[in-house]
Amino acid sequence: MNATSPTLVLTGGQVLTVDRDFRVAEGVAVRGRDIVAVGTDAEMRALVGPGTRVVELAGRTVLPGINDSHLHGAAYGMSKPPFALAVGHPAVRSIADIAATVRQAAEHARPGEWIVGLGWDPGYLDECLADPRRFPHRRDLDAVAPDHPVCLTDFSSHMVWANSEALRRCGIHADTAAPAGGVIDVDPDGSPTGILREAAQRMVQAALPDPTPAQRRRAIQAVVRELHARGITSYTEPGLGPGGTGTLFGGLSTDNWTAYAELVAAGELHARVSVLLLPAPMGGSADDLRKGLAELRRPRSPDPRLLNTIGVKIFADGVPPNRTAWMNEPYPDGGHGALCVHGDTPALQVDELREMIRVAHEAGFQLGVHVTGDRAIDTVVDAFTAAQACAPRPDARHYVIHGDFIGPGSLAELAAHGYGVNMNPAIKWTISDLMDEIVGPRRSAVQWPVRSAIEAGVRVCASSDAPITEPDWRQGVVSMMLRESKATGRPSGPEQRVPLAAALRAYTATPAWQDFADGWKGTVEPGKAADLCVLDRPLTDGDPHGIAEVEVDLTVFDGRVVYER
Repeated sequence: MNATSPTLVLTGGQVLTVDRDFRVAEGVAVRGRDIVAVGTDAEMRALVGPGTRVVELAGRTVLPGINDSHLHGAAYGMSKPPFALAVGHPAVRSIADIAATVRQAAEHARPGEWIVGLGWDPGYLDECLADPRRFPHRRDLDAVAPDHPVCLTDFSSHMVWANSEALRRCGIHADTAAPAGGVIDVDPDGSPTGILREAAQRMVQAALPDPTPAQRRRAIQAVVRELHARGITSYTEPGLGPGGTGTLFGGLSTDNWTAYAELVAAGELHARVSVLLLPAPMGGSADDLRKGLAELRRPRSPDPRLLNTIGVKIFADGVPPNRTAWMNEPYPDGGHGALCVHGDTPALQVDELREMIRVAHEAGFQLGVHVTGDRAIDTVVDAFTAAQACAPRPDARHYVIHGDFIGPGSLAELAAHGYGVNMNPAIKWTISDLMDEIVGPRRSAVQWPVRSAIEAGVRVCASSDAPITEPDWRQGVVSMMLRESKATGRPSGPEQRVPLAAALRAYTATPAWQDFADGWKGTVEPGKAADLCVLDRPLTDGDPHGIAEVEVDLTVFDGRVVYER
């Protein structure tokens, strides 16, 4: 082969470069690991050498490799069999369905073995829909698995449903106090119902048997293969460290950072993974964060283009479905939610959160803060700007994770400092009807205000938050364009719709900015990494619903074809 000839040429199609001007070309040429040319069909064919592989696009679309900028890869891998039962919608539609699944697992389990599942959602369970006072209870699981401890984590990963045997093994009884940032639901007589929220989940999840290092590596590799089939070549692991030790199977633990590093060293990690360290748990303190950072330091990767630690993850509050997002207005059924950090009063919690953010900022890390309620978001953004004022840092690229109910004031502050927000359009599509009941239709309509954020000048990333939803960027794009409900198809906040170009940027170019990698990936331009996604048809603004049906025909990672349909 001529040393200057491309190794791969894709031509005769619609190449959406997603560059600054959103130029559309007809072909792209790759040599080795890099894009070397983008242009017309004639220009690409002129570059073809004797050893060049030519892919005839025949009108199909080429995108930059998709970047799912908030995807718990290791945890997602361990949310599937053989690690966990699937107990989510639509596989199950009732408490009775879940009980039947658990009964079957108990019949095949070894005596006393844990039964673990993931995905249940009270917003889709028949019994809960028929009677709002009815909620999953330990008795439902006791009836089918009295001798096996059962731990079922909900779809949001912010709530656990356990049976009596699991509570007994973990020492949870009527007099047990929840940890800071956690809630143990109780019956009128004070006995636990089996529902543990936020930080209280760890009381059960920490007792589960740990996967082996080899199992962790295999789980990650299986996820990467799935992502390739979806056109995804980059993702952010949003939180790995000692703060994740008690999570389900240690899905957010330091052990998974080790598994990633081992895969890179062996040449077996075929995705670009950016990592937020998780030094402190939900409900943690500034001292926890200092201790965790001292333990972690800043782990080095054999190849930072494959595995790079760039930031620190902090939990500020909970999630709206659990009514644990800290809101200015009360929920219709009462309460404002709360911050989930150390502190006996809201004022002390605010001080603790500000200190956690200051410590991580001054240590030189990018901050990604999980925060959902409007009152909590304002607190976090104020803490960003206070930390920057005390210790100025150019281009810190801090960002709000989720930012469900972010308001105009916080958007303006983020824009002024060059910070970002990472939103979850597929969650909006999944739970918008449920949110109408939880916060009322008016607030539900403005949840994840993507258009307002973009118009304010804030960089917006879109992500799946898998395993909370499937890592399906196509559905995310549709949701950003239509703002419709999965259950009813009704629009929810249609004024927040964005065009196709904005939605695609949120899955490609802007996540590269979040990764501090916009100089070398995220667009289809000469000199950028050859990470590409080939779709089976043209993409247009005119048929948003059809985008959900698009198939990925080919995925190129680092110049190599890693998936072909």
